Amino acid sequence: MNIIKKIVVTFAFGLISFGAAAQNVTACASTIDEAEALVAAKAKQAGASYKITESYFNNGVHMTAKLLPKQ
Repeated sequence: MNIIKKIVVTFAFGLISFGAAAQNVTACASTIDEAEALVAAKAKQAGASYKITESYFNNGVHMTAKLLPKQ
């Protein structure tokens, strides 16, 4: 019985730490402004702010951002 409690507690802590981790979102568009607008919309939907971590252009813009807790 004691081992079951330890497993349940370990699993619960794993879920808590996983939920607290920052999320990354990506967006692809024709221009930087369009890609950032998509990232901003995803952040707004999640109730978070965002920080762009990368952006590159190769026949279109690919942008990655980290969602942060809204302050």
